[in-house]
Amino acid sequence: MLSAVEDFGQALSHVCQQLLKVDSWRATEAIVVGGGFRASRIGELAIGRAGVLLKASACDTILRPIHHDPEAAGLLGCARLFPHSILAKYDALLAVDIGGAHIRTGLLKLKWRGGMLVSVKPVRSKQWRHGDSGSGRDAVVQHLADMLSELIAKAVKRRFLLAPIIGVGCPGLFKSDGTIERGAQNLPGNWEAPDFNLPHQLQSALPEIGGQQPSVFLHNDAVVQGLSELPYMAGTKHWGVLTIGTGLGHAQARTDSWYEH
Repeated sequence: MLSAVEDFGQALSHVCQQLLKVDSWRATEAIVVGGGFRASRIGELAIGRAGVLLKASACDTILRPIHHDPEAAGLLGCARLFPHSILAKYDALLAVDIGGAHIRTGLLKLKWRGGMLVSVKPVRSKQWRHGDSGSGRDAVVQHLADMLSELIAKAVKRRFLLAPIIGVGCPGLFKSDGTIERGAQNLPGNWEAPDFNLPHQLQSALPEIGGQQPSVFLHNDAVVQGLSELPYMAGTKHWGVLTIGTGLGHAQARTDSWYEH
């Protein structure tokens, strides 16, 4: 086990050092690591070892695990995809985290104070391992719509004021029209087809929320996991996130602006 930790730690340290040579990453003060790798004890130890190796190489960048369990982080970050002015009149939000092996859906409870979002808590979540189902792309999207429809019904039953907005974290780079340009090769079927639009397909399969057809917003899953870390980044001007799971994702932030790769 110690040998595996050392090997993973050295590999992760090397990846970070290579990223920090890129101009846009040079000023990075901290890197948080999410994805399924962070969820294991070996992963946590390897992240710690990589941080030690970075420091030993005279690098000032801090490396640490993302605060939340990755399963939660991929959902919680969705609450920070939208301006407060859009969400402030609602106390709940639906979130989706699409991975290479699993899909997770969550009903998030939002707590506001003075117009500011002070906490996000998952009150109901569901996971489906689509990788074992043998389902094609369209069947996976329909199953996802069914999972969300169940959560909508539960929100109504609990009398939540549910936002007619759904945040979705998904691997890949996206065009402005919601189609996936590249990076979705680990998902079942062809998610990069020019005639496949995940937000549109989901919207058409979902029931209304509060008398409105819900809007679906798609963003890179590494960005969404990183957004879950915002409450812990006060005083850090430039930071990044790595997600290590079925694939490797990374994103960076400078205070109030995000851009992903």
